[in-house]
Amino acid sequence: MVSREPTPDEQLADALAEFFDDPLGYVMFMFPWDTYEPIQMVELDEKYGNRFPGCKYGPDVWACEFLDNWGDDIRANGFDGRNAVDPLMYATVSGHGIGKSTLTSWIIKFIMDTRPFSKGTVTANTAEQLKTKTWAELGKWHKLSLTEHWFNYNSGRGAMNLTHKKFKEEWRCDGQTCREENSEAFAGQHAASATSFYVFDEASAVPDKIFEVREGGTTDGEPMVFDFGNPTRNSGRFYEECAGKFRHRYKHIIIDSREVLITNKKRIAAWLEDYGEDSDFFKVRVRGLFPSAGSCQFIATELVELAQKRELIVDRMAPLVLGVDVARFGNDESVIYPRIGNDCRSWAPTIGKGRFQGLNTVQLTGKVIETVRSFRALGIEYAALFVDGTGIGGGVVDQLDDLGYKVTEVQFGTNAIDAKTYRYRSDEIWGNLRDKLPRLCLPAMNQPCGNELKDDLTQREYGYTLNGNKIHLEKKADMIARGITSPDIADALALTFASEVAPVAQNDFNAQPKQAIHEYDPLNSNF
Repeated sequence: MVSREPTPDEQLADALAEFFDDPLGYVMFMFPWDTYEPIQMVELDEKYGNRFPGCKYGPDVWACEFLDNWGDDIRANGFDGRNAVDPLMYATVSGHGIGKSTLTSWIIKFIMDTRPFSKGTVTANTAEQLKTKTWAELGKWHKLSLTEHWFNYNSGRGAMNLTHKKFKEEWRCDGQTCREENSEAFAGQHAASATSFYVFDEASAVPDKIFEVREGGTTDGEPMVFDFGNPTRNSGRFYEECAGKFRHRYKHIIIDSREVLITNKKRIAAWLEDYGEDSDFFKVRVRGLFPSAGSCQFIATELVELAQKRELIVDRMAPLVLGVDVARFGNDESVIYPRIGNDCRSWAPTIGKGRFQGLNTVQLTGKVIETVRSFRALGIEYAALFVDGTGIGGGVVDQLDDLGYKVTEVQFGTNAIDAKTYRYRSDEIWGNLRDKLPRLCLPAMNQPCGNELKDDLTQREYGYTLNGNKIHLEKKADMIARGITSPDIADALALTFASEVAPVAQNDFNAQPKQAIHEYDPLNSNF
């Protein structure tokens, strides 16, 4: 049998197979760094120059590090083409001008060239950003690549795609707008023997629904997710990936624009002089840090974090105030939050002790009485009991009142007492809580409910009414619609600030809870 010489495409395919777990090596191999002047913007750092002798130009240091770390993760994942592996998920926050769109182009090209029959979806915060920046940048690098002739690149507004010429449906990447009504375009993407991948550019402004739908494409093969953005909001899914409840799922990269060679250092220096190192403007646009307060964020993250770190000083003259937020069934919780003066930490509610799901009003009334009696066993009498009387909460108020407990009903939807500043009572008591935060002690992140309370307090947004310019907080339904849980713990704490409560006689208690003995059985019908 006569052997034949491999074709140029076969040789190229064999060469690319060597870069299966080496994204940086692929980038240096694929593009004409030393012959095409327009891409010669950065001289390779010495570390990488020694690795690629004869190559003077290449990616910036931060991009080289990203690509190399990605390669390490690919090797550690050990995908064999058959058995599904855990998704590789990256959330990168940065200042402006670092070259994110360029890196996303390399990511797309690397996966498409080294993983036959891969499928990808790319989006950005707006259709214009997607078409003129993200997808246009991909077109530039695709045209410069050695594999340009393997794929068809289309840039039409309704048909942005990169498809293999022989396997158009099975081996492709599509650009999709991130409108919430277009969420189904992100569903059903599977590549069991290859890589299903998603690239979100300017991810801070991508609707949470889109993030949720793409989860279905990370269940088989070698799935990968890449989210890039400026840290403009302290709420939403991108924030939660970087600093909230999903942060343990992602590998995080923070890029300071000052450390990137291609950024405008003169402009950055002017911003530093005008705004200062610790200003929110400089944090977001240069340092790649989330702001102390997002533009629509009602309670600043910094306020909460300081309250979580503040040293607790026991005040024996401070009144015990109980806030009760009432829920019925579903995912919402009924929460009983005890506060003694500025101490919101020592008695923070935990699941099964202050936090309950599925209780009816009789059962919740019993839990409130149980809490009152546990404090009485410590020698502490409550000074005020504020209960959310909205909807079924009125049943808890009535039962407590019938049993002789001093209770104050709070209707969240009624007009605020300070009607010039706030629209509703709920807005007002959250405002009271915010005003008190500089003196409060909240549970730390490593303490029960500390993380959840921080999320509750910092992720709620607000606006102003058209008539009267009054503060109006985001509705719970709107929070849930963008993927944020109902702020039940924060609501219960805010209820403790419904009205001012006078100091009491000296309380007889220690800083640590004692064992309480309860006589009351809330399920005993003879009570």
